[in-house]
Formats: sequence, C-alpha cells, structure tokens
Amino acid sequence: MESSVTQGKKGKLLYMQATGVLPHPLTNDYMFKALLQKNKNVLKHLICSMLHLRLEEVESVEVKNPIVLGEAVTEDFDSKIFVLDINVLLNNKTLINLEMQVLNHENWAERSLSYLCRNFDQLSRGEDYTQVRPVIHIGFLDFTLFPNHVEFYATYKMINEKNHNILTDKFILSVVDLKQIDLATQEDRQWQIDYWASLFKATTWEEMKMLAKQSEILEDAVETIYELTADEAIREQCKAREKHVREIMTVLRERDRAVQSRDRAVQSRDRAVQERDRAVQSKDRAVQERDRAVQLRDEAVRELEEEKQRGIYLAQENTHLLQEMDQMDQEKKQLTRQMEQLMQEYERLKGQQALNTN
Repeated sequence: MESSVTQGKKGKLLYMQATGVLPHPLTNDYMFKALLQKNKNVLKHLICSMLHLRLEEVESVEVKNPIVLGEAVTEDFDSKIFVLDINVLLNNKTLINLEMQVLNHENWAERSLSYLCRNFDQLSRGEDYTQVRPVIHIGFLDFTLFPNHVEFYATYKMINEKNHNILTDKFILSVVDLKQIDLATQEDRQWQIDYWASLFKATTWEEMKMLAKQSEILEDAVETIYELTADEAIREQCKAREKHVREIMTVLRERDRAVQSRDRAVQSRDRAVQERDRAVQSKDRAVQERDRAVQLRDEAVRELEEEKQRGIYLAQENTHLLQEMDQMDQEKKQLTRQMEQLMQEYERLKGQQALNTN
C-alpha cells in the first residue's frame, strides 16, 4: 500500500529518544481514539488497509463523533452510545465504526450488530431506500471471538446459506484478532493489516521504533503517539480509562466466579437429582421384585391349596371306592351263601328224586 506521508518532517523524530514500556498502548481505547482523531492521515491509511482501498480512492474521511482530547468522557450505557469508538464518514457516503475492545464481553457480536443497525437506520422520512449508506463496523479485539474458529482478520456479510450469494454489501462486520497476528494471510500482509495490529499491540517504545521503520505512515503514527503521550491531560484520561477497565474486569471476574459457583451448585443439584433418581429406580426395582416375589408366593400357595384340595378329593374318592369294595365284598359273600344254599337245595332235590325213582 502506498503512503501519502511527505518527506522532511519538521525537526527530529522525538520518539527516537523514548525507551522502555509505553505509558499507554493503543489497546487503551482513549489513546486509540486520540491517535485516529488527531492524525487524519493515519486514519485514512488504516481505513485503506482494512477495506483494501487505494489511497486515491479515498476523497475524504470525517470523524463524526470527535471528543475534546484531554477531557473526560462518559459512556452513556442507557442510550448505548460508545463515545470512544471512531465513527467515520468515508467519501461522504460510507459510515465506518472503528472500535478497540480489550474486554471479552460475551455479547460483543450482538452489541456490534446493534451498533450497525443503528447506523444503517439513517433515512429521513420520504427518502428512498436506495439512498441508504453502507455501514461497516471494524472491531480490533484483544481476545479471540470464536475459539473454535480462530482467524486473524474476518469479515462477515449477510449471505444465502445454500449458494453463498451476498444479500447486500451495505452491512458489514469485520474483526481483527490482535492475539492471532501470526495467522495473518498473504493478503492481510499485502495490505499491512498485520503491521497495524502489531502497532496496536505494541507495549514498548522499542517495538514502536521497529514498526516505524516499516513505512512512513507507521512512523507518522508513532510520532503522533509520542506527542499524545507527552500530553499530561491525555495521560490522565488514559489512566482513567485503564482504571475503568480494571473495575469492569473486577466486576466480570466476580460475575464469572458467581457464575462458576452457580454452575457448581447446579451440578451438585443435578448430581443429587441423579442420585435420587437412581435411588427411586432402585426402590422401584425392589418394589417390582417384591411384587414378583409376592406373586410367586401367591401362585405357590394357590397351587398348594389346589394340591391340597386334589388330595382331599382323592382321599374322599379312595374312601368311597373302599366303601364300594366293602359293599361288593358283602354282596359277593351274600351271593356265595345263596349259591351254597342253592347247591344244598339242588342236592336235596336230587336226592329226593332218586328216592322217588326207587
């Protein structure tokens, strides 16, 4: 990418005398905004890198939400106005919002979409929808937005899921992961996006000096950073921002601990519920086994009773048969006596007949 920084800057490059740790790196969003608001040339080059534009394609850049450098700012959380973002009108037609974010808010994506939507809703009554200006949100994040899909520079648009056809180029969200500079693609390096990320992440003057050697625009940026750092009022506001960030981080850590405690309590409750369910299941199985045992016992008792009844019946039948046999025996004896009597009568008659014949 070409540079528009002219040669022969006034005086010696003052930052060359600086050493050690930066008082306030560009991850401090107050310093980030101060640099881009104070040095429009740096802002222009940054936008060209991020949007892959040639310098001659940029006719104008206008910061729509400037602050008085050195004075305190307050974020209006009720109206969701983030005054330390850089709201830029490019070529009088494209709205660009540049954001430096070090805190890993879980709702960052939704928050940025909300900002995009507010910028997109820009028409006055009676204006045609074709007059809607493109809106672009570029977030420089000092955390990884999607740990499962790590990427240095990502751009998101509204597309058709099936054929990937882009619905519109007027609604764009881009993310630069300042922790993943090593993943910069060849295209990212061609547009020096990795250099800008390294500038934003630098924490020492030595790093700044090394970057300043890469291009005149980075040298210009480092010189402006040195000038801003020399301003006591700006340093005080940077300190205030860092204190604010620490306070938020403390709140977030306490929230995370509370969430972790809640999660542990939920896990303990879930384990207790699971143990209770297992106990209920064991009890239900015991009840089922008991009921089965009772059923088997009842079946055994019933079978025993049936066997008993069959035994009584057989005994009665046996007694009845014995009685019938006794009766038959008596009848047999009676028939025997009758036979004997008949035989005796026969013998008598036979003898009497013989006497009569003689």
